Amino acid sequence: MSRGVGWGNRRAAIVGLLLAGGAVGAGGDLRGQTPRVTIEPDTTEIHVGDPLALRLAVEHPADFAVRWPDSLSLDPFEALALEVGPSEASADGARTSAVLHVTAFELGELEIPSFTLELTDGGDGTATVSTDPVVIGVTTVGLDESGDIRDVKGPRAIARNWLLLWPWLLLAVALAGLGYWWGCRRRGRPGRADSRPPVPARPAHEIALEALDRLEASPLLERGEIKPYHIEVSRIIRAYLEGRYRIWALEMVTPDVISSLGHAGVDPGIRTAFERFLDACDLVKFAKWRPDDAACRSILADARTLVERTRFVPPPAVVESEAMAGEAEAAADERSEAAVP
Repeated sequence: MSRGVGWGNRRAAIVGLLLAGGAVGAGGDLRGQTPRVTIEPDTTEIHVGDPLALRLAVEHPADFAVRWPDSLSLDPFEALALEVGPSEASADGARTSAVLHVTAFELGELEIPSFTLELTDGGDGTATVSTDPVVIGVTTVGLDESGDIRDVKGPRAIARNWLLLWPWLLLAVALAGLGYWWGCRRRGRPGRADSRPPVPARPAHEIALEALDRLEASPLLERGEIKPYHIEVSRIIRAYLEGRYRIWALEMVTPDVISSLGHAGVDPGIRTAFERFLDACDLVKFAKWRPDDAACRSILADARTLVERTRFVPPPAVVESEAMAGEAEAAADERSEAAVP
């Protein structure tokens, strides 16, 4: 007998079993109606692992309800989910429907075993109904064996929309410009990487000490303007470094200032002292640190100390020549005064 004829007979047998209903066991008064259950699969053949829906219909007295089980043992099938519908009135009582989803991972003609459902009227009245076994054919996923193994296909080309690339190109240009600007900033003033600040008209330490005196006499601390106070003392010291060591300290971040001092041959101990001073000012300027009044006055004293320690001292030969020039100028003035009648 062919497979098609065999399955046709089997389907006819299944339909006959479904119409016959399930076995019934009663444990109470069913009020003249015998409950029964029917089970109907959506299909009688599935691929391995595919879900299968089993539609259950339980006919029972109107005052009875189906107590659906929390779990079912349906080996070799596995229960996936149970969807219970509402009870509906029928000519003989009530009808409750549900859909049971199952699957199988074995091949062959497998049987869904019979399982029992319990009915209760909420009191002592109970009854049970059992489903009929259902045979389902489980087959493997079909393979194409008609030809040889084919080569692996290459990646598919993605259609290019050049309009979508413009934002990325503009972003790349902007990032390149930002990188150039940052590089120039780290090297010093843009366009003047090889130049040096001009020599001040007066000694840098004199200008710095006078500026510190003016800051000390200002009312910034009395008004509680801590941040402007530290910005100004930092600016004074940076301006002093520009005049003293000829570096663009006013336009550099603190690490670059310290690096430039190293290139200028400043002693490591002096560089460390300037770094601590500028870091303390940066904490107030950028990190919102608010020191007390004593610390504010101490930072001004530290600034004076740094200026005094690093002030330019002319070599002895220069001092001696300047002294001799001064004496010669004084002698000339005396001779001029003596020559006047």
